Amino acid sequence: MLKYKNLLGRVTYDDEAKILHGEVIGINDVITFQAKDADTIEAEFKASVDDYLAFCEEEGKEPEKSVSGETRIRMGEERHLLVSKISQAKNVSMNDWLNEAIDEKIKKEVG
Repeated sequence: MLKYKNLLGRVTYDDEAKILHGEVIGINDVITFQAKDADTIEAEFKASVDDYLAFCEEEGKEPEKSVSGETRIRMGEERHLLVSKISQAKNVSMNDWLNEAIDEKIKKEVG
């Protein structure tokens, strides 16, 4: 996953064309980029993002962002109650407790 100026990029390999193909994710606008090797894909991603931001400025359009740092989740009443009790017992906010739990899961998934 690539991140630059509040935008996230995902890269896949096209084995037929023998190129790395990327796209910015989490927005409605379409931003793509490609490169022949891993050494240049990040630079191509950043150049595409910069081009997108310049285009938005020229058009007087507010650029989209992949992430805002906020999200809402539905966890059900029973899970909500348990999270509330556990976080109170640890003397932390539910938000802090959930962020810690998510960080632990991310470490397991990402390494």
